[in-house]
Parts: sequence; C-alpha cells; structure tokens
Amino acid sequence: MRDHDYWVYILTNKHRTTLYVGMTNDLEARLWEHRWGETSGFAKRYHLNRLVWFEYFRDVNDAVAWEKTLKGWLRRRKIALIEETNPHWLDLSEGWEQEPNVLDPWNTEEMIRDSSLRSE
Repeated sequence: MRDHDYWVYILTNKHRTTLYVGMTNDLEARLWEHRWGETSGFAKRYHLNRLVWFEYFRDVNDAVAWEKTLKGWLRRRKIALIEETNPHWLDLSEGWEQEPNVLDPWNTEEMIRDSSLRSE
C-alpha cells in the first residue's frame, strides 16, 4: 500500500456542459496543466478548467477505486455529489496561484476519506 497524497477531482467548463473525473498526486500542478492546455485529450478539447469538487486520499488504491466508481456514475449523480459541497459550482481552485493550500484546503481531517467507512 502506498501511503501518500492523492486527489480525485471533477472539472467542468464555464457553461457546465461537460464533467471530467480525474485522479492525481499533485492537484495544483494537474490543474495548472488543465488550465493552460499542457496536456492533450478530453479535458483540453472541452475546455475543462474549473475545479468544482475534489476529495483527498492517502492510499493510491482507494483513490483509483473512487475515481473508477465516479466515472461509472450517471451525470445526475455526479451533479448531486458536486452540489452537496459546492451548490454554486464555484471554482474551488480560484486564487491558488497566489495562495495555494492544496494539502488541507478546508483545514479539517474530515476531508480525508477513510475507505473502511464507505458503504458503496
């Protein structure tokens, strides 16, 4: 088991027409890549550069499993997940360039998912 820092995240565009689920071990760097088109593919093609949801994991296997689960969800279920914590669909990474606080964005241990508590 690899015990480091991992994030599963959801991006959208300014019109909220498309959702992208991804996983990374460096959320700030990955968002920079998405925002500035440093990687080719789906996110670049649909201008997905607004972070609307993310979750922190310590175990890579938990993060990969959760990413795969989310990718299998219907759009309406992903929207419900986003709106639980971000009802106005704010870009959660806004201002990170000036003051990045990716390791603990809400300053709470509750954001760290304990995979033993998962009911799905």
